[in-house]
Amino acid sequence: MVLGKVKSLTISFDCLNDSNVPVYSSGDTVSGRVNLEVTGEIRVKSLKIHARGHAKVRWTESRNAGSNTAYTQNYTEEVEYFNHKDILVGHERDDDNSEEGLHTIHSGRHEYAFSFELPQTPLATSFEGRHGSVRYWVKAELHRPWFLPVKLKKEFTVFEHIDINTPSLLSPQAGTKEKTLCCWFCTSGPISLSAKIERKGYTPGESIQIFAEIENCSSRVVVPKAAIYQTQAFYAKGKMKEVKQLVANLRGDSLSSGKTETWNGKQLKIPPVSPSILDCSIIRVEYSLMVYVDIPGAMDLFLNLPLVIGTIPLHPFGSRTSSVSSQCSMNMNWLGLTLPERPEAPPSYAEVVTEEQRQSSLAPVGACDDFERGLPGPLFAYIQEFRFLPPPLYSEIDPNPDQPTDDRPSCPSR
Repeated sequence: MVLGKVKSLTISFDCLNDSNVPVYSSGDTVSGRVNLEVTGEIRVKSLKIHARGHAKVRWTESRNAGSNTAYTQNYTEEVEYFNHKDILVGHERDDDNSEEGLHTIHSGRHEYAFSFELPQTPLATSFEGRHGSVRYWVKAELHRPWFLPVKLKKEFTVFEHIDINTPSLLSPQAGTKEKTLCCWFCTSGPISLSAKIERKGYTPGESIQIFAEIENCSSRVVVPKAAIYQTQAFYAKGKMKEVKQLVANLRGDSLSSGKTETWNGKQLKIPPVSPSILDCSIIRVEYSLMVYVDIPGAMDLFLNLPLVIGTIPLHPFGSRTSSVSSQCSMNMNWLGLTLPERPEAPPSYAEVVTEEQRQSSLAPVGACDDFERGLPGPLFAYIQEFRFLPPPLYSEIDPNPDQPTDDRPSCPSR
């Protein structure tokens, strides 16, 4: 009898999207097929699948134990999200070479369906980092007597969705900082920086509109800049390892002494990046927008505005609400409002209320029986009397103008 051979063993997923990429989230059902092609007849003990999801971190640090002694300290930690096993063909035991209970598979192609549910609890988004990863995979194992097992592993992607249409992620982020440069016994004027963005939550592919004002009262030429940074934090055995990476950046124009620059919605596009990971106990992925002033020969002046990169983009309603309100707020704070030189006066009293309406409104209270039953007599009479009285006289000149105050130091004249 000629023994058959295993020609191929593959795994395919029933994808849930048009891109043909297996992407799931917590609570979803992962389904697919194990495809086996054999030439000739084979006898197998079992065909199994093993599905697993886990986060794992690992790094090493060198330690000195004395003048001539050194050793390496390993830091490892792991969190398991699920562990699922299923037998598609055969039986549980496959650790012996017994000929009993074998299953015969004939020559040709064979498909074996599998299905399992991801946990309803939050899962960490798939991630590959410098010192750790979050991975999800399905492994197929074919066991035959007197042969080494045939194994194949295929990964799939899990997104733990972050909806940026939440109040905390729609709130504007802003900050202000100032720095004074000193050189020996001389002190130059301050460099001030104010920056604001519309919201905290964004999705990859969006552009962040940056509203900023940079005032240079120092004697040096400075350059305003902005950058998005990703911070990866890994935790194991009470220790933390951090990696910071530049994601995107932009550069403004050089700013000479005594000058001010305003960014009226300068755009910085977010490239395709991994979403924020905020719920994993051993891996965190966070983002921030740094708006800063590059100062030659001195420490930079910078502002860090936290970001959250989500998976569910801004809805049109949320977009209109957040962008309009924040845009208006930012314009009022920094950019000012364009008002007409001479405001238009309101319509005259005679144009709105006729004399007949005013006289009828002063009718005796007793004539309005229905209203008398719902309102006290004196209060109702007060409302009726002043219902159509003319408004106060309009004047384009404020009789009690406020005295302008500006405590902010101005740049010295040069």
